[in-house]
Amino acid sequence: MKIIKLNAIDSTNTYLKKLSKEVTLEDEVIVHAKNQLAGRGQRASTWRSNPGESLTFSVFKRVDKLPAENQFLLVMLTALAVKDVLNDIKVPNVTIKWPNDILSRSKKLCGVLTENTLQKTVITSCISGIGLNVNETTFENLPAATSIRLAIEKKVDMEEVFLAVVESVLKRLRGISVFDFQKIKQEYEASLFRKNKVSTFERPLGLRFNGVITGIMDTGALLIEHENGTTEQFQMKEIKLLY
Repeated sequence: MKIIKLNAIDSTNTYLKKLSKEVTLEDEVIVHAKNQLAGRGQRASTWRSNPGESLTFSVFKRVDKLPAENQFLLVMLTALAVKDVLNDIKVPNVTIKWPNDILSRSKKLCGVLTENTLQKTVITSCISGIGLNVNETTFENLPAATSIRLAIEKKVDMEEVFLAVVESVLKRLRGISVFDFQKIKQEYEASLFRKNKVSTFERPLGLRFNGVITGIMDTGALLIEHENGTTEQFQMKEIKLLY
């Protein structure tokens, strides 16, 4: 494992992607930025972080020819790895808001962005970007955000949390060739925020409806059961959960 620590860069994921094109990266390279200037989320969303209070880093891991149709497995493993650490430090009510946000008591404290390198029909490497609110106590104009410090009501050691999450992510990803996909899927589904509860959703054009999250497809698409009993699947950015 190699850790590269930088003061200020636009995005740790972008940095690693560029570096991997310039040189042959050894396995398990981590880029940690004290200040991430242009953090990214899924589908061009942004991730805001406070230098010295948030963790922003990315983990590069080689993958042994994972079939491309199973690439959502990497999202699940990374999210579950973060959840493992948060559970260990007694963060309350940790859930995963589909597809890649980690919540505590319904408030967001972590975002995950997983990007893969494909060769034909297989994945050969992945970059798991993680933005984690650690010691923030205020979030201007972000009422749905929280931090580890707010959740457990005490300041925590940033370096200890960073190393714990890195080790947890690598532990999950190292075993990818022997993991049972359906078992991981069941663990992820059991962690889903608002699963099996009537919730309000909004489509891209603003149409709202009530439904129940019942699980996901193997591809990662979200399954929502409508009030009439029919089930519909949604890809990322095709649906917004209102809460």
